[in-house]
Amino acid sequence: MKKKTIVLGVSGGIAVYKALDVVSKLKKKDYDVHVIMTKNAMEFVTPLSFQSISQNMVITDMFAEPKAWEIQHISLAKKADLMVIVPATANIIGKVANGIADDMLSTTIMATKAPVIFAPAMNTNMYQNPIVQENMSKLKGYGYEFIDTVKGRLACGDVGEGKLADTEDIVQYIESKLYDIKDLSGKKVMITAGPTIAPIDPVRYISNYSSGKMGYAIAEEARDRGAEVVLISGDVSIPDIKGVRIIKVKTNPDMKEAVLKEFDDAEIIIKTAAVTDFKIKNYSDIKIKKKDEGLTLELEKDTDILKTLGSMKKNQILVGFAAESNDVIENAKAKLDKKNLDFVVANDISVSDSGFNSDDNKVTIISRNGEELHLEKMNKRAVAKEIFNKILKKR
Repeated sequence: MKKKTIVLGVSGGIAVYKALDVVSKLKKKDYDVHVIMTKNAMEFVTPLSFQSISQNMVITDMFAEPKAWEIQHISLAKKADLMVIVPATANIIGKVANGIADDMLSTTIMATKAPVIFAPAMNTNMYQNPIVQENMSKLKGYGYEFIDTVKGRLACGDVGEGKLADTEDIVQYIESKLYDIKDLSGKKVMITAGPTIAPIDPVRYISNYSSGKMGYAIAEEARDRGAEVVLISGDVSIPDIKGVRIIKVKTNPDMKEAVLKEFDDAEIIIKTAAVTDFKIKNYSDIKIKKKDEGLTLELEKDTDILKTLGSMKKNQILVGFAAESNDVIENAKAKLDKKNLDFVVANDISVSDSGFNSDDNKVTIISRNGEELHLEKMNKRAVAKEIFNKILKKR
């Protein structure tokens, strides 16, 4: 497969050094990265740094003799699968918004037909200036995209909006934009992930080992394929995913409420969450004191959310997960029938090198018509891709 080409524009702000990290991350993912630097950007970082990391010549001067017989801003504009400006100063945003093309970067932006993404970074007062905001709105109206800044301490010492987005978030945004498969565009996908808890008293609870990694991988895959994604998540240690609406929950009732609120307009529902099946029959409002004779807990069944959705679904596709330690396929098929699922993904949690807390999974996708797709051990993002391939094949 041909490498994707990214043209990365670097304009003159203190966050220039972070653009080096963006280039490094993109190169590690095997993108062909070409860097254009403005004169002001070179006051912060030398072109040699970007050249060393990108392994391509860095373009800095519109009138420099080209290395090959080509008009460079036109050549790069045509070559780009995507352009991203990191950091994007008020100056470069203002130039493009008002049709000014007076250096290599602004000229290349004007000449490309590839998607162009700006990652702004500037002082809070500059960022909030109505002129800058109007320029950004104007560019958005033309189809240019912006990666939101974050709040934080800026180089000038101020605290507020205007800080460059995290470099990992920028790279995720770029990867999502360049993802070849967009077969979920216009569809809403709801995913549940992670564990829920059943409180015993104000300081104790029972739960399970779910890490949420599978659900988060599915959410990333759905986002990159163009879906509107809502991820309803228990308490996990995974960073939030950019471009995904995340609803945090703790208990079975919390998850049920959130799921039912989002259910009606979701076309695909994938429930990877390990929801607590039982709750404490006699929850204590005060902390239970330790006793020498120990503690006996009486449990009772909690709501079976997946079964509830199975009884409610109309034209939606409902996918469940069956984490089993024995008779994996048989138990998964029984779950599919009992809960009126369209697909069930069976995984053996007794295997030590995949499943809970692992980055990999080895699963079998079982369809309502009895088809079984056995997948060898692969990373969870690859599993997510296969799940959607199977779902959309049904459509």
